[in-house]
Amino acid sequence: MLNYKIAIVGAGPSGYFTAQALQKAQSDHLKFSIDIFEKLPTPGGLIRSGVAPDRQKIKTVSKVFEKIAKEDGFRLFANVEIGKDISLKVLKDQYDAVVIATGAPDSKSLGIAGENLSNCFSATQFVSWYNAHPDFKDIQVDFSHETAVIIGAGNVALDIARMLLNDLKDLECTDISEHAIPIFRSNKIQNIIICGRRGPEHASFTPIEIRDFSKLSNINIKIDSDEIEKAINRVNLSLSTEKDLKNLELLKTISENQKDNSKKNLELLFLTAPIEIKGKDKVEEVVFELNSVENDLISQTGKKFSISTGLVITAIGYETNYFPGMNLINGRISNIAGHIEQNLYVVGWAKRGAEGLVGTLKSDAKDVVELLIENLNQPKLSIGIPRSLKPGHKVVDQLSWERINAAEVVAGEIYGKPRVKFTDRKDMLAFVDERDRSRPNSN
Repeated sequence: MLNYKIAIVGAGPSGYFTAQALQKAQSDHLKFSIDIFEKLPTPGGLIRSGVAPDRQKIKTVSKVFEKIAKEDGFRLFANVEIGKDISLKVLKDQYDAVVIATGAPDSKSLGIAGENLSNCFSATQFVSWYNAHPDFKDIQVDFSHETAVIIGAGNVALDIARMLLNDLKDLECTDISEHAIPIFRSNKIQNIIICGRRGPEHASFTPIEIRDFSKLSNINIKIDSDEIEKAINRVNLSLSTEKDLKNLELLKTISENQKDNSKKNLELLFLTAPIEIKGKDKVEEVVFELNSVENDLISQTGKKFSISTGLVITAIGYETNYFPGMNLINGRISNIAGHIEQNLYVVGWAKRGAEGLVGTLKSDAKDVVELLIENLNQPKLSIGIPRSLKPGHKVVDQLSWERINAAEVVAGEIYGKPRVKFTDRKDMLAFVDERDRSRPNSN
Protein backbone atom coordinates (compact mmCIF):
# COMPACT_ATOMS: atom_id res chain seq x y z
CA MET A 1 0.00 0.00 0.00
CA LEU A 2 1.24 3.49 -0.88
CA ASN A 3 1.10 6.09 1.92
CA TYR A 4 1.83 9.68 0.93
CA LYS A 5 2.53 12.65 3.20
CA ILE A 6 0.65 15.82 2.21
CA ALA A 7 1.13 19.27 3.79
CA ILE A 8 -1.66 21.83 3.54
CA VAL A 9 -0.80 25.44 4.38
CA GLY A 10 -3.87 27.26 5.68
CA ALA A 11 -6.61 25.85 7.94
CA GLY A 12 -9.54 27.64 6.33
CA PRO A 13 -12.32 26.24 4.11
CA SER A 14 -10.01 25.49 1.16
CA GLY A 15 -7.53 23.74 3.41
CA TYR A 16 -10.14 21.51 5.03
CA PHE A 17 -11.87 20.75 1.73
CA THR A 18 -8.49 19.73 0.31
CA ALA A 19 -8.00 17.36 3.23
CA GLN A 20 -11.53 16.01 2.72
CA ALA A 21 -10.88 15.39 -0.98
CA LEU A 22 -7.69 13.50 -0.12
CA GLN A 23 -9.53 11.43 2.49
CA LYS A 24 -12.26 10.52 0.01
CA ALA A 25 -9.66 9.51 -2.60
CA GLN A 26 -8.16 6.85 -0.30
CA SER A 27 -8.50 3.16 -1.07
CA ASP A 28 -7.09 -0.17 0.04
CA HIS A 29 -3.99 0.66 -2.02
CA LEU A 30 -3.69 4.41 -1.40
CA LYS A 31 -3.49 6.31 1.89
CA PHE A 32 -2.66 9.89 2.86
CA SER A 33 -1.11 11.31 6.01
CA ILE A 34 -2.33 14.92 6.09
CA ASP A 35 -0.74 17.72 8.09
CA ILE A 36 -2.50 21.09 7.97
CA PHE A 37 -0.58 24.21 9.03
CA GLU A 38 -2.09 27.46 10.29
CA LYS A 39 -0.22 30.58 11.43
CA LEU A 40 -2.96 31.55 13.89
CA PRO A 41 -3.58 29.49 17.06
CA THR A 42 -7.09 28.79 15.76
CA PRO A 43 -8.25 27.08 12.56
CA GLY A 44 -11.26 28.18 10.54
CA GLY A 45 -9.88 30.89 8.28
CA LEU A 46 -12.52 33.22 6.86
CA ILE A 47 -15.31 31.23 8.55
CA ARG A 48 -13.95 32.38 11.92
CA SER A 49 -12.43 35.73 10.97
CA GLY A 50 -14.26 36.82 7.82
CA VAL A 51 -17.92 35.80 7.91
CA ALA A 52 -20.07 38.46 9.59
CA PRO A 53 -21.14 37.61 13.17
CA ASP A 54 -24.83 37.84 12.22
CA ARG A 55 -24.34 35.07 9.63
CA GLN A 56 -24.13 32.16 12.07
CA LYS A 57 -25.76 29.71 9.64
CA ILE A 58 -22.79 30.01 7.29
CA LYS A 59 -20.43 29.30 10.18
CA THR A 60 -21.99 25.87 10.79
CA VAL A 61 -19.69 24.55 8.05
CA SER A 62 -17.06 24.43 10.83
CA LYS A 63 -18.80 21.26 12.02
CA VAL A 64 -17.74 19.67 8.73
CA PHE A 65 -14.16 20.75 9.44
CA GLU A 66 -14.26 19.07 12.85
CA LYS A 67 -15.44 15.82 11.24
CA ILE A 68 -12.57 15.97 8.75
CA ALA A 69 -10.12 16.53 11.61
CA LYS A 70 -11.33 13.36 13.38
CA GLU A 71 -10.28 11.09 10.51
CA ASP A 72 -7.20 8.93 10.92
CA GLY A 73 -4.05 10.41 9.44
CA PHE A 74 -5.05 14.05 9.99
CA ARG A 75 -2.92 16.36 12.14
CA LEU A 76 -3.30 20.05 12.93
CA PHE A 77 -0.26 22.32 13.35
CA ALA A 78 -1.74 25.68 14.32
CA ASN A 79 0.41 28.56 15.58
CA VAL A 80 2.97 27.57 12.96
CA GLU A 81 3.77 30.20 10.34
CA ILE A 82 5.36 29.02 7.13
CA GLY A 83 8.33 31.22 6.28
CA LYS A 84 8.90 32.08 9.94
CA ASP A 85 8.64 28.96 12.09
CA ILE A 86 9.42 26.61 9.25
CA SER A 87 10.37 27.24 5.63
CA LEU A 88 8.38 26.33 2.56
CA LYS A 89 11.49 24.53 1.28
CA VAL A 90 11.46 22.22 4.30
CA LEU A 91 7.82 21.37 3.62
CA LYS A 92 8.56 20.61 -0.03
CA ASP A 93 11.49 18.39 1.00
CA GLN A 94 9.60 16.55 3.74
CA TYR A 95 6.26 15.99 2.01
CA ASP A 96 5.21 14.31 -1.19
CA ALA A 97 3.07 17.32 -2.01
CA VAL A 98 2.43 20.75 -0.49
CA VAL A 99 -0.85 22.58 -1.05
CA ILE A 100 -1.13 26.31 -0.40
CA ALA A 101 -4.61 27.18 0.87
CA THR A 102 -3.97 30.55 2.48
CA GLY A 103 -6.75 32.38 0.69
CA ALA A 104 -6.50 36.08 -0.13
CA PRO A 105 -5.92 37.74 3.25
CA ASP A 106 -4.81 41.18 2.09
CA SER A 107 -7.16 43.95 0.97
CA LYS A 108 -6.37 45.73 -2.27
CA SER A 109 -5.28 49.33 -1.87
CA LEU A 110 -6.97 52.33 -3.46
CA GLY A 111 -3.60 53.95 -4.05
CA ILE A 112 -4.87 57.47 -3.35
CA ALA A 113 -3.82 60.25 -0.99
CA GLY A 114 -5.23 60.05 2.54
CA GLU A 115 -5.69 56.29 2.62
CA ASN A 116 -3.51 56.11 5.73
CA LEU A 117 -5.50 58.63 7.75
CA SER A 118 -6.93 57.57 11.10
CA ASN A 119 -10.35 55.88 10.85
CA CYS A 120 -9.75 54.79 7.26
CA PHE A 121 -9.65 50.99 7.22
CA SER A 122 -9.37 48.22 4.70
CA ALA A 123 -12.06 45.56 4.77
CA THR A 124 -9.46 43.12 6.12
CA GLN A 125 -8.70 45.38 9.07
CA PHE A 126 -12.28 46.26 9.90
CA VAL A 127 -13.84 42.82 9.47
CA SER A 128 -11.01 41.15 11.36
CA TRP A 129 -11.40 43.68 14.18
CA TYR A 130 -15.05 42.89 14.87
CA ASN A 131 -14.41 39.17 14.30
CA ALA A 132 -11.77 38.94 17.08
CA HIS A 133 -8.73 38.27 14.89
CA PRO A 134 -5.75 38.56 17.30
CA ASP A 135 -3.71 40.66 14.84
CA PHE A 136 -6.37 43.38 14.66
CA LYS A 137 -7.79 43.53 18.17
CA ASP A 138 -5.98 46.74 19.09
CA ILE A 139 -6.93 49.00 16.17
CA GLN A 140 -8.80 52.13 17.24
CA VAL A 141 -12.24 52.55 15.65
CA ASP A 142 -14.46 55.61 16.00
CA PHE A 143 -18.19 55.65 15.18
CA SER A 144 -18.85 59.21 16.37
CA HIS A 145 -19.61 60.76 12.95
CA GLU A 146 -23.12 60.27 11.55
CA THR A 147 -21.88 59.34 8.06
CA ALA A 148 -19.70 56.43 6.96
CA VAL A 149 -18.41 55.78 3.44
CA ILE A 150 -17.76 52.28 2.11
CA ILE A 151 -15.81 52.11 -1.14
CA GLY A 152 -16.62 49.01 -3.17
CA ALA A 153 -19.75 47.41 -4.54
CA GLY A 154 -19.65 43.79 -3.46
CA ASN A 155 -20.92 41.45 -0.75
CA VAL A 156 -18.23 42.55 1.71
CA ALA A 157 -19.41 46.16 1.40
CA LEU A 158 -22.99 45.05 2.12
CA ASP A 159 -21.83 42.94 5.08
CA ILE A 160 -20.01 45.89 6.59
CA ALA A 161 -22.96 48.24 5.99
CA ARG A 162 -25.32 45.78 7.63
CA MET A 163 -23.05 45.46 10.65
CA LEU A 164 -22.86 49.25 11.04
CA LEU A 165 -26.64 49.68 10.73
CA ASN A 166 -27.67 46.66 12.81
CA ASP A 167 -29.35 47.16 16.16
CA LEU A 168 -26.99 46.43 19.03
CA LYS A 169 -29.33 43.75 20.40
CA ASP A 170 -28.93 41.83 17.14
CA LEU A 171 -25.15 41.84 17.52
CA GLU A 172 -24.77 41.16 21.23
CA CYS A 173 -26.15 37.64 20.79
CA THR A 174 -23.51 36.78 18.15
CA ASP A 175 -19.81 35.92 18.40
CA ILE A 176 -18.75 39.49 17.66
CA SER A 177 -15.53 40.38 19.49
CA GLU A 178 -15.96 41.62 23.03
CA HIS A 179 -13.77 44.67 22.37
CA ALA A 180 -16.06 45.77 19.52
CA ILE A 181 -19.28 45.77 21.56
CA PRO A 182 -18.63 49.06 23.46
CA ILE A 183 -17.79 50.78 20.16
CA PHE A 184 -20.99 49.53 18.53
CA ARG A 185 -22.90 50.55 21.66
CA SER A 186 -21.75 54.15 21.16
CA ASN A 187 -22.41 54.01 17.40
CA LYS A 188 -23.64 57.38 16.09
CA ILE A 189 -23.68 56.37 12.42
CA GLN A 190 -27.03 57.08 10.72
CA ASN A 191 -26.01 57.29 7.07
CA ILE A 192 -23.91 54.83 5.08
CA ILE A 193 -22.92 55.51 1.50
CA ILE A 194 -21.64 52.61 -0.61
CA CYS A 195 -19.71 53.84 -3.64
CA GLY A 196 -18.79 51.82 -6.71
CA ARG A 197 -16.63 53.18 -9.53
CA ARG A 198 -18.54 51.24 -12.19
CA GLY A 199 -22.23 51.03 -13.10
CA PRO A 200 -24.96 49.06 -11.27
CA GLU A 201 -24.70 46.28 -13.86
CA HIS A 202 -21.09 45.70 -12.80
CA ALA A 203 -21.73 45.50 -9.06
CA SER A 204 -20.54 42.21 -7.61
CA PHE A 205 -23.31 41.83 -5.01
CA THR A 206 -24.98 38.45 -5.09
CA PRO A 207 -28.78 38.64 -5.44
CA ILE A 208 -29.35 36.96 -2.07
CA GLU A 209 -27.33 39.66 -0.26
CA ILE A 210 -29.33 42.45 -1.91
CA ARG A 211 -32.58 40.66 -1.15
CA ASP A 212 -31.68 40.19 2.51
CA PHE A 213 -30.79 43.86 2.86
CA SER A 214 -34.08 44.96 1.30
CA LYS A 215 -35.96 43.01 3.99
CA LEU A 216 -34.51 45.09 6.84
CA SER A 217 -37.34 47.22 8.23
CA ASN A 218 -35.23 49.73 10.15
CA ILE A 219 -33.25 51.07 7.17
CA ASN A 220 -34.13 53.40 4.30
CA ILE A 221 -32.36 52.26 1.11
CA LYS A 222 -31.73 55.00 -1.43
CA ILE A 223 -30.94 54.23 -5.06
CA ASP A 224 -31.18 56.51 -8.10
CA SER A 225 -33.92 54.85 -10.18
CA ASP A 226 -32.77 56.67 -13.33
CA GLU A 227 -29.30 55.19 -12.93
CA ILE A 228 -30.78 51.70 -12.70
CA GLU A 229 -32.90 52.27 -15.83
CA LYS A 230 -29.82 53.39 -17.75
CA ALA A 231 -27.96 50.28 -16.59
CA ILE A 232 -30.82 48.03 -17.68
CA ASN A 233 -30.76 49.65 -21.13
CA ARG A 234 -27.01 49.11 -21.37
CA VAL A 235 -27.37 45.46 -20.41
CA ASN A 236 -30.15 44.89 -22.94
CA LEU A 237 -27.82 46.16 -25.65
CA SER A 238 -24.95 43.92 -24.60
CA LEU A 239 -24.23 40.30 -23.74
CA SER A 240 -25.49 40.28 -20.17
CA THR A 241 -25.32 37.52 -17.59
CA GLU A 242 -28.20 36.16 -15.57
CA LYS A 243 -26.62 37.62 -12.44
CA ASP A 244 -26.48 41.11 -14.01
CA LEU A 245 -30.19 40.97 -14.74
CA LYS A 246 -31.15 39.58 -11.33
CA ASN A 247 -29.18 42.27 -9.56
CA LEU A 248 -30.69 45.03 -11.66
CA GLU A 249 -34.21 43.71 -11.22
CA LEU A 250 -33.76 43.68 -7.45
CA LEU A 251 -32.18 47.13 -7.42
CA LYS A 252 -35.01 48.44 -9.60
CA THR A 253 -37.62 47.05 -7.22
CA ILE A 254 -35.88 48.69 -4.27
CA SER A 255 -35.52 52.01 -6.11
CA GLU A 256 -39.25 52.02 -6.94
CA ASN A 257 -40.28 51.22 -3.37
CA GLN A 258 -38.00 53.44 -1.34
CA LYS A 259 -38.95 54.05 2.29
CA ASP A 260 -38.41 57.11 4.42
CA ASN A 261 -39.55 55.91 7.81
CA SER A 262 -36.27 55.34 9.60
CA LYS A 263 -33.42 57.43 10.96
CA LYS A 264 -30.92 55.06 9.38
CA ASN A 265 -30.10 55.33 5.68
CA LEU A 266 -28.12 53.29 3.18
CA GLU A 267 -27.37 54.98 -0.15
CA LEU A 268 -25.88 53.17 -3.15
CA LEU A 269 -23.87 55.38 -5.51
CA PHE A 270 -22.49 54.07 -8.79
CA LEU A 271 -19.98 55.46 -11.27
CA THR A 272 -18.20 57.28 -8.44
CA ALA A 273 -14.43 56.87 -8.13
CA PRO A 274 -12.57 58.10 -5.01
CA ILE A 275 -9.61 60.31 -5.88
CA GLU A 276 -8.61 61.65 -2.45
CA ILE A 277 -9.36 61.21 1.25
CA LYS A 278 -8.95 64.43 3.19
CA GLY A 279 -8.53 65.22 6.86
CA LYS A 280 -6.17 66.52 9.49
CA ASP A 281 -4.77 63.30 10.99
CA LYS A 282 -8.28 61.78 10.82
CA VAL A 283 -10.77 61.17 7.99
CA GLU A 284 -13.01 64.18 7.34
CA GLU A 285 -13.95 64.04 3.66
CA VAL A 286 -13.75 61.90 0.53
CA VAL A 287 -13.42 63.49 -2.90
CA PHE A 288 -14.97 61.58 -5.81
CA GLU A 289 -14.95 61.91 -9.58
CA LEU A 290 -17.99 60.89 -11.59
CA ASN A 291 -17.45 58.22 -14.23
CA SER A 292 -19.44 57.33 -17.31
CA VAL A 293 -19.88 53.98 -19.04
CA GLU A 294 -20.22 53.17 -22.72
CA ASN A 295 -19.80 49.79 -24.40
CA ASP A 296 -18.81 48.38 -21.00
CA LEU A 297 -15.87 50.80 -20.82
CA ILE A 298 -15.50 53.19 -17.88
CA SER A 299 -14.22 56.70 -18.50
CA GLN A 300 -13.72 59.80 -16.35
CA THR A 301 -15.95 62.84 -16.72
CA GLY A 302 -13.87 65.38 -14.81
CA LYS A 303 -16.85 66.21 -12.60
CA LYS A 304 -16.08 66.04 -8.88
CA PHE A 305 -17.99 66.06 -5.61
CA SER A 306 -17.23 65.46 -1.94
CA ILE A 307 -18.82 63.59 0.96
CA SER A 308 -18.23 64.66 4.57
CA THR A 309 -17.54 61.59 6.69
CA GLY A 310 -15.72 60.37 9.77
CA LEU A 311 -15.20 56.75 8.70
CA VAL A 312 -14.00 55.22 5.44
CA ILE A 313 -13.79 51.50 4.75
CA THR A 314 -12.35 50.19 1.50
CA ALA A 315 -13.78 46.94 0.15
CA ILE A 316 -12.46 46.74 -3.40
CA GLY A 317 -11.24 43.16 -3.35
CA TYR A 318 -8.59 40.91 -1.84
CA GLU A 319 -5.28 39.49 -2.91
CA THR A 320 -2.84 36.89 -1.66
CA ASN A 321 0.67 37.85 -0.66
CA TYR A 322 1.44 35.16 1.85
CA PHE A 323 4.67 33.93 0.26
CA PRO A 324 6.92 36.80 -0.87
CA GLY A 325 8.79 36.01 -4.04
CA MET A 326 6.10 33.92 -5.66
CA ASN A 327 4.79 35.06 -9.00
CA LEU A 328 1.47 36.84 -8.42
CA ILE A 329 -1.05 37.64 -11.15
CA ASN A 330 -3.98 39.90 -10.28
CA GLY A 331 -3.73 39.07 -6.59
CA ARG A 332 -3.42 35.32 -6.97
CA ILE A 333 -0.51 32.88 -7.18
CA SER A 334 0.47 32.01 -10.74
CA ASN A 335 -0.50 28.40 -11.48
CA ILE A 336 -1.77 26.01 -14.11
CA ALA A 337 -4.96 24.28 -12.92
CA GLY A 338 -3.64 24.50 -9.35
CA HIS A 339 -0.09 23.31 -10.06
CA ILE A 340 2.64 25.86 -9.26
CA GLU A 341 5.85 23.88 -9.66
CA GLN A 342 7.31 20.48 -8.78
CA ASN A 343 5.32 19.15 -5.79
CA LEU A 344 3.75 22.52 -4.94
CA TYR A 345 0.04 23.22 -5.52
CA VAL A 346 -2.49 25.93 -4.69
CA VAL A 347 -6.25 25.91 -4.10
CA GLY A 348 -9.08 28.33 -3.42
CA TRP A 349 -8.75 32.09 -3.47
CA ALA A 350 -4.96 31.91 -3.56
CA LYS A 351 -5.35 29.96 -6.81
CA ARG A 352 -8.26 31.64 -8.57
CA GLY A 353 -8.67 35.04 -6.93
CA ALA A 354 -11.03 36.22 -4.21
CA GLU A 355 -14.31 35.07 -5.68
CA GLY A 356 -16.64 32.16 -5.19
CA LEU A 357 -18.66 30.87 -2.27
CA VAL A 358 -17.96 27.92 0.04
CA GLY A 359 -19.35 25.40 -2.45
CA THR A 360 -17.00 26.70 -5.14
CA LEU A 361 -14.01 26.21 -2.85
CA LYS A 362 -15.02 22.59 -2.26
CA SER A 363 -15.22 21.69 -5.96
CA ASP A 364 -11.98 23.56 -6.65
CA ALA A 365 -10.14 21.57 -3.97
CA LYS A 366 -11.45 18.30 -5.43
CA ASP A 367 -10.14 19.20 -8.90
CA VAL A 368 -6.68 20.11 -7.63
CA VAL A 369 -6.44 16.93 -5.53
CA GLU A 370 -7.19 14.85 -8.62
CA LEU A 371 -4.30 16.53 -10.44
CA LEU A 372 -2.03 16.13 -7.41
CA ILE A 373 -2.71 12.38 -7.24
CA GLU A 374 -1.99 11.98 -10.96
CA ASN A 375 1.44 13.57 -10.46
CA LEU A 376 2.54 11.54 -7.41
CA ASN A 377 5.64 9.37 -7.63
CA GLN A 378 6.98 6.96 -5.03
CA PRO A 379 6.36 8.10 -1.41
CA LYS A 380 9.21 9.97 0.26
CA LEU A 381 11.06 8.80 3.33
CA SER A 382 11.30 11.78 5.69
CA ILE A 383 12.00 12.52 9.35
CA GLY A 384 8.77 14.40 9.99
CA ILE A 385 7.96 18.02 10.68
CA PRO A 386 7.96 18.18 14.51
CA ARG A 387 11.76 17.79 14.52
CA SER A 388 12.06 20.78 12.18
CA LEU A 389 10.36 23.18 14.61
CA LYS A 390 12.34 25.11 17.18
CA PRO A 391 12.47 23.52 20.67
CA GLY A 392 9.79 24.97 22.91
CA HIS A 393 7.62 26.25 20.07
CA LYS A 394 4.01 25.81 21.10
CA VAL A 395 1.95 24.01 18.49
CA VAL A 396 -1.84 24.01 18.77
CA ASP A 397 -2.79 20.49 17.74
CA GLN A 398 -6.31 19.14 17.40
CA LEU A 399 -6.67 18.33 21.10
CA SER A 400 -5.47 21.80 22.09
CA TRP A 401 -7.86 23.41 19.60
CA GLU A 402 -10.74 21.38 21.00
CA ARG A 403 -9.95 22.73 24.47
CA ILE A 404 -9.86 26.31 23.15
CA ASN A 405 -13.10 25.74 21.27
CA ALA A 406 -14.84 24.25 24.31
CA ALA A 407 -13.72 27.15 26.52
CA GLU A 408 -15.07 29.71 24.04
CA VAL A 409 -18.41 27.92 23.71
CA VAL A 410 -18.84 27.59 27.49
CA ALA A 411 -18.02 31.30 27.94
CA GLY A 412 -20.64 32.13 25.32
CA GLU A 413 -23.36 30.02 26.91
CA ILE A 414 -23.31 32.27 29.98
CA TYR A 415 -24.34 35.23 27.82
CA GLY A 416 -26.55 33.41 25.32
CA LYS A 417 -23.95 33.61 22.55
CA PRO A 418 -22.48 30.96 20.23
CA ARG A 419 -19.09 31.63 21.81
CA VAL A 420 -16.85 34.32 23.28
CA LYS A 421 -13.67 34.33 21.23
CA PHE A 422 -10.19 34.62 22.66
CA THR A 423 -8.19 37.46 21.11
CA ASP A 424 -4.90 37.11 22.96
CA ARG A 425 -2.45 34.49 21.69
CA LYS A 426 -1.13 33.86 25.20
CA ASP A 427 -4.61 32.93 26.41
CA MET A 428 -5.04 30.48 23.57
CA LEU A 429 -1.58 28.94 23.89
CA ALA A 430 -2.26 28.30 27.58
CA PHE A 431 -4.42 25.38 26.41
CA VAL A 432 -1.46 23.65 24.74
CA ASP A 433 -0.35 20.52 26.57
CA GLU A 434 2.96 19.20 25.26
CA ARG A 435 2.05 15.74 26.57
CA ASP A 436 -0.53 15.50 23.76
CA ARG A 437 2.32 15.00 21.30
CA SER A 438 2.80 11.39 22.38
CA ARG A 439 -0.86 10.44 22.14
CA PRO A 440 -2.66 8.87 19.17
CA ASN A 441 -4.13 11.26 16.56
CA SER A 442 -2.08 14.16 17.98
CA ASN A 443 0.87 15.93 16.46
